[in-house]
Amino acid sequence: MPSVAFIGAGSVVFTRQLLADLLRFPELADLEIRLHDIDAQRLVVAEGTARQVNERLGARATIVPALDRAAALDGVDFVVNMVQVGGIAATRTDLEIPARYGLLQTIGDTTGIGGVFRGLRTFPFLTGLLGDMGRLCPDAVFLNYTNPMAMNVWWASVVAPEIRTIGLCHSVYWTVHDLCELIGVPLEGTRFRAAGVNHQAWLLEWSRDGESLYPRLRETIAAQPELERRVRVEMFRRLGYYPTETSEHSSEYLDWFLRSPEQVERFRIEPLQYIGISEENVAEFEHAQRALAAAEPLELEEGAAEYAPQVIHSMVTGTEREIHGNLVNRGLIDNLPEGAVVEVPVRVDGDGLHPVAMGSIPTQGAALNRAYVSVAELTIEAARTGSKERVRQAVLADPNASSSLTPEQIWALCDELTAAHGDLIQPDLR
Repeated sequence: MPSVAFIGAGSVVFTRQLLADLLRFPELADLEIRLHDIDAQRLVVAEGTARQVNERLGARATIVPALDRAAALDGVDFVVNMVQVGGIAATRTDLEIPARYGLLQTIGDTTGIGGVFRGLRTFPFLTGLLGDMGRLCPDAVFLNYTNPMAMNVWWASVVAPEIRTIGLCHSVYWTVHDLCELIGVPLEGTRFRAAGVNHQAWLLEWSRDGESLYPRLRETIAAQPELERRVRVEMFRRLGYYPTETSEHSSEYLDWFLRSPEQVERFRIEPLQYIGISEENVAEFEHAQRALAAAEPLELEEGAAEYAPQVIHSMVTGTEREIHGNLVNRGLIDNLPEGAVVEVPVRVDGDGLHPVAMGSIPTQGAALNRAYVSVAELTIEAARTGSKERVRQAVLADPNASSSLTPEQIWALCDELTAAHGDLIQPDLR
């Protein structure tokens, strides 16, 4: 039976969701699950979680904890990455220091200054991980969940182009799920496809029985004026296509919202929101730790619909399905740069991953995507060449940053963030 390595398994809530989705497939009940984390305490909780999930679902998986990454990777078939370099302390730094300068973010994990510095912290780790995969499991499929998604998958294509890599994110699925719920249409039986970049793709097709569901959405918005106070609804009104990430995320990718206190209030945006979310994640870990110590059952979410278990199931059993994934743009979206990482539909079967070429996406969507891609491209070049100037130019290219701060302020802010992150940043960029 195939083996799956979870790298960063101490992300116990996400690990639990992925394991539950995996082991609910009868064909995968005998998987070998290898759990790796550098934090011994978190690894103990991850192991306890895995053993409980395995038992409660009646599966027969072999659970192998490993503090040593090489042991977790040796000969494995699938590698699932969910590492967050720097943890909650780095998240606070990415959000709080820019806020002191007047640059507001909500999540800070995708693009903009938070995405740039999260990427710079993560690239050295990815280089090491992918190098280990090249030695120990060169045929494994690398399933990346770690943000900044587009930058990390792009970096993987630079340092380890031989490794089969796909970036996975549930944002497209949950966008459609929630929209169907909003308009009162069952998700089952709908057809949907999106394309663009991660966290800023566009719902290009959303239909049922051959009929577009967009007219129903417009009717629902017209009947509920409060919906117009949401960032994504405003983007839909102005662009004609619904974006595939939450309003909280989407607000920081544009220069439309966070630079103005009036816009922040109008669209009910909560700056620095991810700090609270991160604190909740820590509390969830502590709760799981206590529950396992008391032999209490952990909550198992039904139908988390994560893509990694579906990919693994399809490749192992040959079951055909379509997901959305993040891959290098090689003829997938005509009006976004070749070599960048884009999000498109992907067919999965026993032969692997088959991305769907989407042609050109709507011009107005591509225009916004290009700013996002430029930030990622400059960040990749900064790390590849050791250019401090490119780091600052990457932030300067971000619409939210450049509309909130002067270039001089951006340079000073990058200096302070670099010093604050210290050894987490590669030496030639400090």
